[in-house]
Amino acid sequence: MRQKTLQRGFTLVELIMVIVIMGVIGGIVAVFMKSPIDAYFDSARRAALTDVADTAVRRMGRDIRKALPNSILNPNNQCLEFIPTKTGGRYRADVDAAGNGDTLNFAAADTSFNMLGNNGDLPADQQIRVNDVIAVYNLGINGADAYAADNTAVVSGVVDGTETAITIASKQFPLASGSNRFHVIPAGENVVAYVCSGGNLRRTTRAFAGAACPATGAILARNVGSCDFVYNGSDLQRNALVQLGITFTDSGETVSLYHEVHVNNTP
Repeated sequence: MRQKTLQRGFTLVELIMVIVIMGVIGGIVAVFMKSPIDAYFDSARRAALTDVADTAVRRMGRDIRKALPNSILNPNNQCLEFIPTKTGGRYRADVDAAGNGDTLNFAAADTSFNMLGNNGDLPADQQIRVNDVIAVYNLGINGADAYAADNTAVVSGVVDGTETAITIASKQFPLASGSNRFHVIPAGENVVAYVCSGGNLRRTTRAFAGAACPATGAILARNVGSCDFVYNGSDLQRNALVQLGITFTDSGETVSLYHEVHVNNTP
């Protein structure tokens, strides 16, 4: 006779009990795991916000340090505006022993002068080009204000050499520099502004005649909760201080950075 083999499986009740028990265990584990996981994501968000904030203030600081002396404007705590420079140099103020050299004339309108040194030796992004703007002894006051074109002239020609010959639009500069210095404003960026608007920090550019602090332009940072830009004017030593305070917020996480930029306003 053949022996019958008895087979026995799980009952429905047993399966349900196992599912319930695993659910209870999973819930307990989830309670203990939730806090470390939330902490990890919170830390990641804070790190990302800190990185964005640090990058933003460092970029602003680098730009501000290259501002034309006495050109920083602070219409409100949400905007900081200034005239950028790409390079500078010294103009020839006197002829050489042989009577040669094209000097910059301050007694009448002039159309050319020699820069001491070879423009071609400068890095490519600092070389003087046609349509750049020359500024001499900017004081930021009536009569010597680059925003009003009192002391600026557009470059129309550059000839490299031992002394670089620079041709400009006819201009009589009002004041000579005590150290015979001039600054060069890039053609594509006459005025730069950092503006906080709509939760974004924007870096905007405009022409001299444009409206101040335009709320358009490249977005430098997002998730901006608030900004507090303060410009403390120059003292007798022609030093100034820009204070940058920016708060970033994302998913309940907030990071605030404060940065100071020292500015040399010696024209």
